Amino acid sequence: MKANFFVIIATYNAMKWAERCFGSLRRSSLPVKIIVVDNGSTDGTQDFIKNNFPEVEFIQSEENLGFGKANNIGIEKAYRQGAEFFYLMNQDAWIFEDSFEKLLEVYENHPHKEEIGILSPMHLDGSELRLDPHFEMYLARESTSTRVLSDLFFNRPENTYPSKFINAAHWLLPKTTIENVGGFNPYFFHGAEDHDYVNRVHFHGLKVFFTTHSKVVHDARPLIDESRSAEKIRKDTADGLRLRTETRYLDPNFSFDINTAKKEFRNDVIKLLLKGKRYESDIYAEVYKKLRPQMNKFAKLRKISETDPHAFLKL
Repeated sequence: MKANFFVIIATYNAMKWAERCFGSLRRSSLPVKIIVVDNGSTDGTQDFIKNNFPEVEFIQSEENLGFGKANNIGIEKAYRQGAEFFYLMNQDAWIFEDSFEKLLEVYENHPHKEEIGILSPMHLDGSELRLDPHFEMYLARESTSTRVLSDLFFNRPENTYPSKFINAAHWLLPKTTIENVGGFNPYFFHGAEDHDYVNRVHFHGLKVFFTTHSKVVHDARPLIDESRSAEKIRKDTADGLRLRTETRYLDPNFSFDINTAKKEFRNDVIKLLLKGKRYESDIYAEVYKKLRPQMNKFAKLRKISETDPHAFLKL
């Protein structure tokens, strides 16, 4: 099976996983080209990759661009080199020898492959013995509509299952996705850029699928860190609210009006205060203060994602 298949990885202090990640790519039964965009690692990641994996096309950023912008650079580079498939992969991830070969077989044999915006394999955790808990959560959310858990239990899985969302640790993007949807929204630094991208995939009439016939590994952090301090919990709560709100405001599948958004946020703050929920009200007020100056930017970015060909990419 021949395909111009590019793997794109954004790195930042990746030494913990570098050998497993790049070693697994070297052993892939499907020949791949690898592009790394490094976000200014300080742990020796750059020299390790250059010295041990010279086949990798290495791009050094002078600053930490974050996940989305770094991946966009890799996508642009791969596109100019004639990529047919763009595989976005986390630095804390690795594959099995036949992962890409099986994934591409599923894509090529799909009866409506023109509908595929994103195709993902099954994500295992770092032990390689269980599902990644994040991925398992996505499956559970879809289980009532897809019956995937039942199919897996009775060992009769379909080739693919539709999904509302799968994180960008392992994404296969056909060239048509890049040309219709574009790259990641540069508004996001790290967090929610994959949610925003999935929303745009759906807006452009494409779908997200996963397949049980290919498996990969994502050595992700736990869903919940039980050791968090009260200060960290508050920060995480505020960040979560901010990212969810930003993603909703930027979602082209729903209307957005600046005045309505401001009014709704102010009303939420007041309602929480009236209910005696001062802690939550303070968090909402804090997030609103951060987002209020961004409202006009949201409107401009929405227009780009809705109308621009290969949005947010220089192609």
